[in-house]
Amino acid sequence: MVLAAALLAFALCRAQHVVDSTWDDAVRTVTLYRSGIDQEPPLLLLGGDDRLVLSFDLLADEPSLFRYTLHHCDAEWNIDELEPYEYVTGFDEGTIADYRQSFTTLQLYYHYEAVVPAVGTAFLVSGNYALKVHPEDAPDSTVLTWRFRVSEELLNTQMEVVRPTSGVGIYENQEVNAYLEPKSDLVFGEYMPFQFVPHYLKLYLQQNGREDNVHNLAFQGYGGTKLCYRWGDANIFAGGNSFRYFDLSNLRSAMYNVQNVETYGGETYAIIRPCEDRSGKHYEAREGLNGGMKVNIWDRRDPQVEADYVWVNLSLPMERPYLNGSIHVVGALTQWQLDDRSRMEWRPEYKAYTARLLLKQGYYSYQLLFLPAGEREGLTATLEGDHNETPNGYSLYVYYRSPADRYDRLLGVRRLQ
Repeated sequence: MVLAAALLAFALCRAQHVVDSTWDDAVRTVTLYRSGIDQEPPLLLLGGDDRLVLSFDLLADEPSLFRYTLHHCDAEWNIDELEPYEYVTGFDEGTIADYRQSFTTLQLYYHYEAVVPAVGTAFLVSGNYALKVHPEDAPDSTVLTWRFRVSEELLNTQMEVVRPTSGVGIYENQEVNAYLEPKSDLVFGEYMPFQFVPHYLKLYLQQNGREDNVHNLAFQGYGGTKLCYRWGDANIFAGGNSFRYFDLSNLRSAMYNVQNVETYGGETYAIIRPCEDRSGKHYEAREGLNGGMKVNIWDRRDPQVEADYVWVNLSLPMERPYLNGSIHVVGALTQWQLDDRSRMEWRPEYKAYTARLLLKQGYYSYQLLFLPAGEREGLTATLEGDHNETPNGYSLYVYYRSPADRYDRLLGVRRLQ
């Protein structure tokens, strides 16, 4: 009986679905990026020398030591059945002991950084990976989980963004088509590492950093030596609108879209200019981070430890609330999640939806998505409006798994910005 319970617990652990999230309110501003490139999703080349940099802040009076563990996941981000020795050489865990205390800030915090994987450690297989961080003295208490990918880059991939070929929603939607073929040296060389057949492939297409509307593309036919993924319903995305953004780089005077900044009770508060419903307005082109964020300060030198934390207050004036769904602030500032932390609250006394977020100084871009009750995909049409001209970023991830494989390989990644 004890053995059965242990096996069940082990199976549940392995089946865990992983998302980018913090599980402790004291852990803030998590970033994971390839060294030197901080505005792209974390991606490594299998067999390459690049490393990832993990950074986060601990809002506490005293520092703590943390450890991380690496887990291999399937294409849907569930921890798979591979053992650590099958996907990594060296150690699948490490200590995060490199930290610095904040300097001249109202909010005391400790800034942590770690290089992943550690020196002497390398990845053996491609695919999706999850990084779990826990206090050194509490291995069962996870404070954050973050995801990254390791790619083999075995494909030549083409992508294009066009008006929907069906003729439906040509002014509101975008169609993203993809074409795949193995690199020439793999087609004509002596060694063929995989059978290039559609049945073994999974293609996931992501718009900006959103997690709620990732599409699984369907194979439509051959074009010479290429596999064509085009013209299907899954290729269609709502165009959305340019991202809203605000600038907290300077707390001495209000920056872009910041209405007021005040400090009292040992904390700093920023009032963002009220949002407006843009669904009925014409498209207005704006450059931005497409939902990204960047820690920044104007009047100090080291933003990692000299940027302060601010309570940011967002509002959306509205005469009455929606009864059939919820409104969410979506972007890197809420880890792209449609959950309670990103949900705006209806305040009848103000006749407005409001949200309050604790953010580190810097640039932030976001959208307001409407989530219908019982659904998992948010809608841009309700509050942002949909426009074919919107400069969205798209990322295509190509996975491969034959009947003989025990894991999902990542054959290639292609991005359109």
